[in-house]
Amino acid sequence: MSVARDRQPRPIRRVEADLGAEIDRDAWWARIPAIAAVLEHGLNIPAGVTFLVGENGSGKSTLVEALAAVHGLNPEGGSRSARHSTRVTESPLGSALRVIRTPGRAANAYFLRAETTHGLYTYLEALPGPNPDTGLHDRSHGEGFLELLDRKFRGYGFYLMDEPEAPLSFTSTLGLLARLDGLRGQGAQVVVATHSPVLTALPDATILELGDHGIRRVKWDELEIVAHWRRFLERPDGYLRALL
Repeated sequence: MSVARDRQPRPIRRVEADLGAEIDRDAWWARIPAIAAVLEHGLNIPAGVTFLVGENGSGKSTLVEALAAVHGLNPEGGSRSARHSTRVTESPLGSALRVIRTPGRAANAYFLRAETTHGLYTYLEALPGPNPDTGLHDRSHGEGFLELLDRKFRGYGFYLMDEPEAPLSFTSTLGLLARLDGLRGQGAQVVVATHSPVLTALPDATILELGDHGIRRVKWDELEIVAHWRRFLERPDGYLRALL
């Protein structure tokens, strides 16, 4: 991380284990190497856009859900005031962390979680009184996701997304990449858990790879997912022969 970027204003500077929290280190979530690393060493969160990447089970969603919870956001998506829930599947990691904020400046905040957007849309559309968030269910999953992002992710703030590429076409994913670039230009701090080699190609973004090693910073062209997609698109038969 460059010194200049580290000095940029950002709502959240760091998360770390809350010394007063009781943590079951034998729990499934605490034994994930990346989560264990956060509990042991904490995690500095840089300005701009940060991507969390890694295989299924590496802790990406667990970490981004915990970042939402410790910041006071609804872990199924929404703002601090959002009150909706389907079935609690999040780990208690959020309650085991404390957040170190940058003082002196009010910041917006929002969490979009692809797998629970249906419940978030339903909650938002049912709010009483003048409601600017109607019509989300009338759009496709991807269109609704991008519309809600445009409505809620604005200006200086701390914003979280979990696998936002899930409902998006290739073209819409490129559109999201452009939105992320625009957000950081407004002073937004964004953390995105993703499997997308398209999103992670955003220039000057921070990429944190979660795995058996814990958490480490990598470059885009060092990502295994980038190498796999390149090889697959060049020679899909090489993969398919082993599978089919």
